[in-house]
Parts: sequence; C-alpha cells; structure tokens
Amino acid sequence: EVQLVESGGGLVQPGGSLRLSCAASGFTFSSYAMSWLRQTPGKGLEWVSTIGSDGGIRNYGDSVKGRFTISRDNAKNTLYLQMNSLKPDDTAMYYCAKYVFGNFRDRGQGTLVTVSS
Repeated sequence: EVQLVESGGGLVQPGGSLRLSCAASGFTFSSYAMSWLRQTPGKGLEWVSTIGSDGGIRNYGDSVKGRFTISRDNAKNTLYLQMNSLKPDDTAMYYCAKYVFGNFRDRGQGTLVTVSS
C-alpha cells in the first residue's frame, strides 16, 4: 500500500522558515518523480514544486521560486521542502504526491502551514 506522510508544518511569522518532510513507503521511491502541492479554501489546489527521481531536475511554481527548495533522500525514502522568506499567502495545507506522466497521484494527508504574525 502506498503511503505518503507529510510533517513539519506549523505556525511561523512572516519572513520565517519551515522544512517540510514527506515519508514514503509502499513503492519504489527512487523510481518516481515527486511533487509538493498546496491547497487553500480560496485558491484550490496549487502545484508548488517537482523533483526528478534522482533529484537532478527541479521545477518550481512562480509564486515560490527563489524562496522554496525541494530535495529528496532516496536512501531514506523522504522528500523535503525547505521554505524560506515565508509570506501570509503561503498559508495552506501542503501535500506531497507522486508525479506520474503529468498527474499527481497518491497524495498524503497533508501538513498545515500557517504564516501569521
């Protein structure tokens, strides 16, 4: 059974940083590109970033480019998202998912990030 478990969210002040983690199990993690997504009630589901299976290719949405860094540790079956210079607009539920032929699959339960003073 595929499992993706996100963690690391919380309350942070504007300008602060957080590091999200996504622990993967039930599939060959190193064979899949992985993505971070986020969702808010007002904006719907938004793509944040994708990383290739070996970490060599990384892409970011315009709203997070230059502030967020995606990475992975295939030995630990874990995906990461380092978020710096956080803004109130980054407030959302963050999910990790497998990226398969342009589709996001097997989304986890999410971790909530709240950016507020």
